[in-house]
Amino acid sequence: MKYLIDTANIEAIRYLNEYYPVAGVTTNPTLIAKENGDFWEIVKEIRNIIGPEKMLHIQTVQKTAEKIVDEALLVKQTLGGNFYAKIPICEESLKATKMLKELGIGVTMTAIFTPAQALMAAKAGADFVAPYVNRLDNTISDGVKVVEYIVEQFKNYNLDCQVLAASFTNAEQVHKCAVAGCHSVTIAPKIFESLIAHPMTEAAIEGFERDWEAVYGNKTIMDF
Repeated sequence: MKYLIDTANIEAIRYLNEYYPVAGVTTNPTLIAKENGDFWEIVKEIRNIIGPEKMLHIQTVQKTAEKIVDEALLVKQTLGGNFYAKIPICEESLKATKMLKELGIGVTMTAIFTPAQALMAAKAGADFVAPYVNRLDNTISDGVKVVEYIVEQFKNYNLDCQVLAASFTNAEQVHKCAVAGCHSVTIAPKIFESLIAHPMTEAAIEGFERDWEAVYGNKTIMDF
């Protein structure tokens, strides 16, 4: 399982990259626009924070295959490193995916809502597909079940494509995707802490501190 940060907020990325075992960052036009800054300044700083080896998934905003490819090439040449062009699933993006793969550029097909879309993207050569878990749940569908079906499809046909599940609102959804065999997830900053927080853990830590201080006071192991 790989954890990616789903944001373009520089301070959040800096913090999470320091404390958590993250494999990279994903962005999209909405997340970039939310920061209300210069596009290149934002993405260059993200690359600077995470370094060249971690994944950086940046979504194109063009609508034709040729222009999608041109835009992805520009981003790749400017940022370098482990880069994936994010492209929403459609006919033009399928064509663009085949073109980008011939140029050696990684592709993440996003806005996936069905196993059929995921399979088509994988067959076109996408490295990742990004199903939207919570958005599916909000349409009276089962987002985790869709992830499970996609994972099973890729296993059945031995496809070299991974599931990068997205659109989460809570840790339970992330957990269920992990159990379903999802290869990676991209999650909002606020969800990271909830993945490790538990009231019983907090109680255990408080108990350890209380018992130690009852005998040794403020001493630490380094004081002995």
